Amino acid sequence: MRRLVVWNLMTLDGSFEGAEKWDLDFHTRAWGDELHAYSLTQGEEVGTLLFGRVTYEGMAAHWHGETGPIADFMNGVEKVVVSRTLEETDWNNSRLLQGELPDTVEELKRQAGKDIYVFGSAALVAALLRHGLVDEYRLCIAPVVLGKGNPLFKPFDGTLDMKLTKTTPLKIGAVILYYEPQYRASSEA
Repeated sequence: MRRLVVWNLMTLDGSFEGAEKWDLDFHTRAWGDELHAYSLTQGEEVGTLLFGRVTYEGMAAHWHGETGPIADFMNGVEKVVVSRTLEETDWNNSRLLQGELPDTVEELKRQAGKDIYVFGSAALVAALLRHGLVDEYRLCIAPVVLGKGNPLFKPFDGTLDMKLTKTTPLKIGAVILYYEPQYRASSEA
């Protein structure tokens, strides 16, 4: 069974983007040779990228004309989009997820192949969290506090405990944290 991994850069105060959509200036506080190399290595684990509509549209617009190893990965890997409003996809190797989220994501996980990754897509991450579908969170924490921004983790009922399994500090001052969610039975939530 494939694992579903959420990978995001975020600030110390929990934002994955600034106050405006696609305000990702804080990424420069984490990006460098180490994170570039990490991104390429991590890409070897990815069989499918799972996106919400907003992230899909932004990523498609950005990566479509880019070149280089990361662009080659982004443009070549299978991309599956969760959306109730998008009618078609036009980015290379992308398709819409058909059906209800929990069932269709479980089906994706049962397919043979490399793992499924989610980049960005905070609303999708919230839905996946509610359904207990995430197997690992990989969070690169940039050493900056924005004081405002779009939080990665949206409010939800209950508590999700996380087990820290690994840390990777970067020379630039960022740190990558690896967490396994500790889902509770619904009667305990």
